[in-house]
Amino acid sequence: MSDPATRLAAAEVEAALARNRLSATLGKLQVRLNPRTLARTAARDVADKGSAAAQAGLDTAVRNPGAVAGATALAGLFLARHRIAHLFRRKPKHKPGHRDHEPGLGPQD
Repeated sequence: MSDPATRLAAAEVEAALARNRLSATLGKLQVRLNPRTLARTAARDVADKGSAAAQAGLDTAVRNPGAVAGATALAGLFLARHRIAHLFRRKPKHKPGHRDHEPGLGPQD
């Protein structure tokens, strides 16, 4: 067996190496968990996913132009439904309070 001084020195060296590994790990965690870094990473991921979704939509639109035109027309009709309905409503013959005759010529004067 080795003497206690040698074992103590080896244990101290091993403890120092473990502290260095722990310190390096904590440094990496601090960088990864930094709110600014997390926000940048999330923004980059969202932008990448959005770009991929836009590209997929564009590819689908190029493959199916009729469906895209139909969906666009349907959306336009939905958004303009009140104005379109207003065009087809019956107009009242007389507005309330409106008088057809000139004053002084009829029995309602």
